[in-house]
Amino acid sequence: MTKQMEPKTETLAETDNYLAWKAEEPDGETTYHLELNNVTLHFFKEEWEEFIELMRMLL
Repeated sequence: MTKQMEPKTETLAETDNYLAWKAEEPDGETTYHLELNNVTLHFFKEEWEEFIELMRMLL
């Protein structure tokens, strides 16, 4: 895989057991990822925004 084909990643938040990060994909799409112990959730931008809205309702 060439360097230009790899997504640019950024860690958004991290604890001992959890990680939230995003990836700027080569096709221009932004994806978001939550790693929760042995479960990983993947979101497209619109899904991530809705998920964040849901989390804000809980807080």
